[in-house]
Amino acid sequence: MPVSYTIDTVRGTITTRCVGDLTQAEVMQHFQELSLDPACPKYLNVLLDLTESNTTPDSAQLHMVIDAIRSLHERVRFEACAIVAARDAMYGMARMFAVFAEPYFRSLAVFREVREAQVWLEREIEKLTRSRREQA
Repeated sequence: MPVSYTIDTVRGTITTRCVGDLTQAEVMQHFQELSLDPACPKYLNVLLDLTESNTTPDSAQLHMVIDAIRSLHERVRFEACAIVAARDAMYGMARMFAVFAEPYFRSLAVFREVREAQVWLEREIEKLTRSRREQA
């Protein structure tokens, strides 16, 4: 499957992996599945692993993804998002996506290595958790 994901309901984290040649329809299907998934929590942190994807999206495709995220906004509030893209072209498009998607996330960053992204995401989750406790 080109797009797969797992949700850790305890941590409120989704890990999404894109593998091989991806079509825009497959990407949009992912968002449709997520919108219907009963395991999807209201607040969600994201680790998006693009290291095995062979397809680099163009600007129009990125805007379609932003529209899908916007449509999920009533169902899901995205918190921290770590995107991993090893190839130069994908890394550049992921950075462009981060600019477009910034209004829909509390924090968003792009990385070259999965481990680096995981460390950053854990730090962001801890900050959000600490902030919620202080507000309570």
